[in-house]
Amino acid sequence: MSEELKRQILSYIEGHNTMTLGTSHGDVPWAATVFYASDGLRLYFFSAPDSRHCQNLAANPRVAVTVQEDYRDWRRIKGIQLEGKVVAVDSLVEKGKAMIVYARKYPEVMKIFTNPASGLLYQAFLKVKFYCVVPERIFYIDNEQGFGKRQELVGAGLKPART
Repeated sequence: MSEELKRQILSYIEGHNTMTLGTSHGDVPWAATVFYASDGLRLYFFSAPDSRHCQNLAANPRVAVTVQEDYRDWRRIKGIQLEGKVVAVDSLVEKGKAMIVYARKYPEVMKIFTNPASGLLYQAFLKVKFYCVVPERIFYIDNEQGFGKRQELVGAGLKPART
């Protein structure tokens, strides 16, 4: 069952582009929508370190994330809920991996951001950092399988494959 569930989760994650990232600092929560690219169950995003969500992450790396569409019919609702932590992508190897994963999903965006002729967009990209959401618990919601149908991926399904 967990392999089928993992396949459904991966398919859903790969088929979407934005996630809502829930962060907090002290007892003040914050949510931000960011583009992401996935490598298995890990979700990479880039953002300005001085943004509110990144400032929160510097104080508290624990996050909640959702990936979903805007459904009009509650019987069709599907989505991902997860909790985990965010790690800054600092090593050159990890930065290269993050850029490859991102460029695979958004090749045109990466061409613009990495081209000095893009002016302000290029300048903005030089100031961002890559981050990686490392899930600790993932839930897949699929109301087409039954109202409130929510399954949790646990155990070995969450651990990244050894390379």
